[in-house]
Amino acid sequence: MVPLDRIDVLNPRERNPEIFARIVENIRAIGLKKPITVTPRPGSDGAERYVLVCGEGRLAAFRTLGETRIPALVVEASDEDAHLMGLSENIARRKYRALELLSGISLLRDKGYSAKEIAEKIGLGVSYIRDILVLFDKGEERLLVAVQRGQMPLNAALSIMGAGDDEKQIQNALQEAYESGSLRGRHLIEVRRLILRRQQLGKSTSRAMSRQPSSLTTSSLVRTYQKEVTRQQVMVRRATIAQEKLLFIAGALRRLIGDENFTNLLRAEGLDTIPKYLAERIVTVGQAT
Repeated sequence: MVPLDRIDVLNPRERNPEIFARIVENIRAIGLKKPITVTPRPGSDGAERYVLVCGEGRLAAFRTLGETRIPALVVEASDEDAHLMGLSENIARRKYRALELLSGISLLRDKGYSAKEIAEKIGLGVSYIRDILVLFDKGEERLLVAVQRGQMPLNAALSIMGAGDDEKQIQNALQEAYESGSLRGRHLIEVRRLILRRQQLGKSTSRAMSRQPSSLTTSSLVRTYQKEVTRQQVMVRRATIAQEKLLFIAGALRRLIGDENFTNLLRAEGLDTIPKYLAERIVTVGQAT
């Protein structure tokens, strides 16, 4: 039983209030199912203190409940080993935040560990670690988080990173991921949104709160307005082109389906049905023309 006021948290992190509230109520109702892990350190007052290794949520819950002591497993570990133990536990439980894992990998690299050593210590592939570090060095936080959340494959993230701001190259990367089957459906839509946010807000997931606000002048407001107008004009042109292409495709399909030989060929190949939404679009185009 370790006194709470003798435990130091070296790298505290923010918590989801709802999830934390559930942890507190669970501990209040049934007690602590698993002790925290700490490592001893000499205190400035001569008494022993402890550095938290694993269990920050449980520690915070005990403090919220007004407890003065908490069950703890005391281990001898250096700062590096303590950090590694916490990282390994989070990976094993699969409840870490994406950027926490990525920051942990980067920290281990900064402490002198090679990609191979990091992979061996936390149970991930060497090539995966190397690619993650490449993205991390380029500041691609948005892509990294998407990879860790399973929203996009790592090779697609690397291709998008390599494309830079080249819209055509980015679309080629998405097309390759789609054709390979690694990026489909909902994930494809999410990645498109992510790329748009990356273009508008930058590579980092942190909000630009620390930037010094620039002084507003008439000319700066005019430039901002003109830039926004240009952006919206480009969006309108793209939407118009997409609409024209869709109308052309729907018209072509209507003509083909009206060809008896073509429909007989489809029936022979067992392709004698069509999605209801597409059929309705074809009929609408036919009525309009």
